[in-house]
Amino acid sequence: MYDVLIIGAGVTGASIARNLSRYKLDIAILEKANDVSMGASKANSAIIHGGYAEPHRELRGRICYPGRQQFKKLNEELNFGFLENGSLVLAFEEEDMKALQKLYDMGIENGLDDIEIIDQEKLREIEPNVSDNAIAALYCKGAGVCSPYEYVIALVENALRNGAELFLNSRVCKISKDEYFTVETEDGKKFEAKYVINASGLEGAKVSNMIAETNFDIHPRSGEYLIFQKGTGQRIKQVLFQVPTEKSKGILATRTYHNNILLGPDAIDEEEIDLSTHEDRLMYIYKEALKSVKDDVINLREFIRSFTGLRPASSTHDFIIEESNIKGFINVVGIQSPGITSSPEIAKIVEDILRKSGLALENDPNFNPHRDPIITYKDLEDMNKIKDKVDLPMGNPDRIVCRCEQVKESTIRDAMNRGIPVETFDAVKRRTRCGMGFCQGQFCRPRVLEVMEDEMGKKPIDDLFDSERNGLSRLNKKRINELIKEMEETSRAEIEEKEEK
Repeated sequence: MYDVLIIGAGVTGASIARNLSRYKLDIAILEKANDVSMGASKANSAIIHGGYAEPHRELRGRICYPGRQQFKKLNEELNFGFLENGSLVLAFEEEDMKALQKLYDMGIENGLDDIEIIDQEKLREIEPNVSDNAIAALYCKGAGVCSPYEYVIALVENALRNGAELFLNSRVCKISKDEYFTVETEDGKKFEAKYVINASGLEGAKVSNMIAETNFDIHPRSGEYLIFQKGTGQRIKQVLFQVPTEKSKGILATRTYHNNILLGPDAIDEEEIDLSTHEDRLMYIYKEALKSVKDDVINLREFIRSFTGLRPASSTHDFIIEESNIKGFINVVGIQSPGITSSPEIAKIVEDILRKSGLALENDPNFNPHRDPIITYKDLEDMNKIKDKVDLPMGNPDRIVCRCEQVKESTIRDAMNRGIPVETFDAVKRRTRCGMGFCQGQFCRPRVLEVMEDEMGKKPIDDLFDSERNGLSRLNKKRINELIKEMEETSRAEIEEKEEK
């Protein structure tokens, strides 16, 4: 019998689990995938938002800034990677100034004390590579970026360290309640719990319908992204937004926590889940992002990969955090942007709901908020200085397994012994950055799998990337190079045509 059972190990479920693990409670986390952070929490813009983009009348508008304020302390405790580098919403025309003023007013109403509308002079002072066409910006000093999957992994690792239990590959198929809840999974497991928290992302309405009256729908809203090689991120200091649309905060150009350039996303409402990427959408994102920066900042030849994220958009157009008509069954769904930023505050709201619903919350004196990092940010060393370590024998902790990201064997072994089962190449990748470099795992994948087999005493479940296992089509470097050639040929033809005229 568990006191609290949480369905979903994305950022929402993970934040709730970690927050509740400070109390004397028996907590279970059920996750349908083979790892944590496998949905919207894995594939997103990784922005810790300012808190000015949503109106105060919406719950997500009211809790974004309080959530953002907790990230410094969270990172000090959990070591997942957070950089407070600020954000800019760029205006290119006088008409855009009205949008900046609206965002500023919403930010003030939401309680922000670190936003201002700045002119061209200050804009170029703090962001030298911003486009010459930008005339002003809304500047939020305390916004930033994080490593989102590392954040979720850190939350779950710490929750497990403090007594929670995690069950992967456990998709919920039935929920019933007599005196207590019984939750059944597709693999035949049954769990009893006093309280159930539905944090199942895109399946939020489906899971709610298993037991409660459900007056909302959840649908996928996809956004595609392009990532550029490590080191490119130093060309962009702040997160650069454009004036937002009704569906999204606009195409952004930013550095990631690990110093890559990231471009995206667009926002397309989908009827079915599609995690493939599409050439036309990515080229639109690329061209739109070029408007934010100087000509030499973004170079397609430095592209390394594309991906798609799916946001669980609700029919209410807001977060849904409430106890259902079934006492003890709590929906925490529709958590799209700014879900990561809001996650610490969401966990507090859920805690308050549980307390009011009758759950006794007694502090655990043995609670340990600290989690050691698996990796920390580092600039890459000269390859000539580390090449001898690449050829060290397996078993040597200093052996470099991944050349591009310079990941040691000891780091991989550490990542596999943190409480969460790590059984795929991409699970190691998310924890260590193996395979995230220029060659995208061509060199290190067999080497990583070899270490995994040695550490587990058995073979990993397969030798595939997640995208290969799921049959996804992704725009790759080969096709990007073909597109570059096509664009160059088109440009030359246009020049020749003009000269002939």
